[in-house]
This record gives sequence, C-alpha cells and structure tokens, in this order.
Amino acid sequence: MNDGPVRVGAGAGFAGDRIDPAVELARRGELDYLVFECLGERTVAAGQARRLADPAAGYDPLLAARLRAVLPYCVASGTTVVTNSGAANPEAAGERASRVAVDLDVASRVAVVTGDDVLDVVRGHDPEVWETGTRLSEIGDELISASAYLGAEPVAEAVSLGADVVITGRGADPALYLGPLAHELGWDLGDADLAGKGTLVGHLLECAGQLTGGYFADPVTKPVPGLARLGFPFADVSADGTAVLGKLAGTGGRLDTRTCGEQLLYEVDDPSAYVTPDVVADFSGVTFTPAGEDRVIARGATGRARPDEIKVTLGFRGGWLGEGQLTYAGPRCLDRARLAADIVRERLVAIHGLEDKAIGVEYIGAGAAFRGLYEAADPAEVRLRVSAHVPSAELATAVGWEVESLYTNGPAGGGGARADAREIVAVRSCLMPRDAVKYAVTVVS
Repeated sequence: MNDGPVRVGAGAGFAGDRIDPAVELARRGELDYLVFECLGERTVAAGQARRLADPAAGYDPLLAARLRAVLPYCVASGTTVVTNSGAANPEAAGERASRVAVDLDVASRVAVVTGDDVLDVVRGHDPEVWETGTRLSEIGDELISASAYLGAEPVAEAVSLGADVVITGRGADPALYLGPLAHELGWDLGDADLAGKGTLVGHLLECAGQLTGGYFADPVTKPVPGLARLGFPFADVSADGTAVLGKLAGTGGRLDTRTCGEQLLYEVDDPSAYVTPDVVADFSGVTFTPAGEDRVIARGATGRARPDEIKVTLGFRGGWLGEGQLTYAGPRCLDRARLAADIVRERLVAIHGLEDKAIGVEYIGAGAAFRGLYEAADPAEVRLRVSAHVPSAELATAVGWEVESLYTNGPAGGGGARADAREIVAVRSCLMPRDAVKYAVTVVS
C-alpha cells in the first residue's frame, strides 16, 4: 500500500495517437504508471476484422512501436505500463510485448488480462440488442465478436503480480487508471465513493492531449500554444482521491480549469450518473481549482454501487464499403462534381448492378458536413466522394474504379483520385449479467 500521491500519466488517448509525448512522460515524468488508452468501439471492430484475416493479428498495430519507444525509460524509472492495446487479441499482444522487451534487452514482466471475449456466452443469454430492440437470436447478420467491458479489478490484480506491462482487451477506459490507483492506495473497489473519485481521474486523463488543449483549441476564442509539441497530462492522486492534474514544463498546450471542464463533460450523458463496470460515478459536484501554472486540483466526485449488468460490444459482418474520391477546382467546380457523381451513379447501377439507395454522394468543401442544411454556392474547389455499402469485395472495388475512370471519361479538371474497399464490422451493443463474465490474468513473461 502506498500513502500517496501516486502519479499516473496519459500516454495515448486513441489508437492513432502520437508517441513522442508519451516518451517525454516516460523519460522525465517520474511516473508510477503510464497508461496507453488505445481502444474504442470502432477500433475493436477493426481489430476483429484483422483477426478474421489473420488469427495472430487483431491487437493495436502501434503496440510494438509504443513499447520500443518507452520501455527503456519505464524500466529504468520503475514505471508500469498499462494499456488496452490488446484490442481483439490480447494474448497475441502479450507475446508481442514480450518479444519487444527481449529485443530491447530489458527485464519486463508482461501480464495479460483476458475474459472480455464473451462470444460463446452471449449467444446463450440472447440479450436484447440496443440498436434494434430485438433479441440477438432474431438478427440475421453473422455475429463474429462480443466484447464485454471489464472493470478495474483485473488491472489491479495484474499490477499486484508485479507486472511491468499490463495488456488488456476491451474494458472501461477509466478502469485502466482506477485499477492501479486502487492497488497502490489500498482502495476497496467496492467503495463507491473512492471508485467514483478514481473514475474521475481516469475519465479526465483517458483522452490524453484533449485535457491539455488538443481538442479544446480554437485560434480565436480558445488559443492553445505549442500544439505541434502538445504535452500529455498526468495526475498526482492522494489516498482520499484528490487529484492534482498537470503537464510537464516545456511542453506545448495548456491545462487549466477550462480544459478540465470540457473534458469532464466529454462523452458524458448525465454527469450525475456516469455508468462504468466499477461504479455509477457522480461528477455533478466536481470542482476544479487552479494550483499554479498548468496545475489544477480536481475533487468532488463520488459514486453509487456498480451496476449488476455490464455493456457488451457486438460485432457483425456488415458487408463491404467501397469509395472513390476526386477533386474539382476552379469555376463551376461544384457543377462538374455533380455531373461526375451522376455518371458514376448511373454506371454503378447499370453496369455493376448496385441498388441506387446503396450509393452515397458527398461534395466535400461545399457543405457536406452539414448534411443538406447548408451548401456553398460557388466554392473554389470541391472533393467528390462516392461511397456504397455492398455485399462483396468485388463490388466495393468497382466504386473506386468508376470514380478513378473519370480522369479521362468525365468532366474536365478532375484530379487526385483515391479509392478504397474494406470489409465492415457493424457494431451494436447489449447488456449481460456481471456474473456471466469471467476474467483471467496471465503472466506471459
């Protein structure tokens, strides 16, 4: 048990996040834990698609690069790495992490948390699917994955085994922080008040650079200095749950009560009832107090007993998405893009047999983001995007092919063609009884 404070740092906030801010934290942050939160429902689905193609894949493609960059510093300073980069294949991720440690010639004990894969179990429970309002058994699409949101308990157990690297699959993002805090500070995870306080810390840190101004920035209303060298945040957490948030001196960004306030509300429907596997956290009484340059004290969170059911992300085979893009510029560019879209649509229906309703058209730069609520009358340039949800890879490829063929078979002045075809894993959600989900912690090296 640690009397505190315990210093936890955010090494990543999503799968494609930068690595150099994490290196700075590992090198001079004096951290107890460095957390890489790299998993969302979209990235779980992408991981499942990769694992279907290759049983040895399915974890975060940047896992090895992140570990190579930070492990030498973390081992030297006694910092434990915790990450959900295991995604759809935590076992393979653990083996990869062990190989990285061997290649670096550093002693590193790797622990893997499994049990979030509940594909076999969920069929037996036949839960109601949120998005459809029907039972799972009534959905005709092929179910290929089911990932339960694990809580902080397995993470706490993994670090208690002396792991230098902890790798999980699907779990609640704040649990990556709450687990180590509970272990170090001797918290009972059944204490809803302390679990709520630890969940606040995890929620504030889980998106990394968002807390230090990255998603906050606007050049006029909310200027943020040094975004090209944005520093990621850390928190010093005391035994009573009080947290002092900060970032390293000399790094870009800003950390103040305004950035903290925005992150507090990020992806939170009801601040008084933020539901996680560990607690129903109550953030309604949270306060942020300045404590010096790039330092803010966060306190006031509490919580109620954890729910009896936990969320499960379901993945279904959802067909294929094909797309093609082409840019038109200069006078009447929007008119030329519209003509190009008409040509592609006609050919996809008549030549390739696509249904017209499966084809989508966007004119990027002319108001596409506003979904018909606004359209620029005479843009200087516009990028045409044609996409289609289709049943086969062949038809998906045809979409980009038809757009690219406009180079010499369509309106004047098109350029910069790009095509893509990929399988879709459709993501849906349900609830399962907590006692139906069993986790395990395995030390692989």
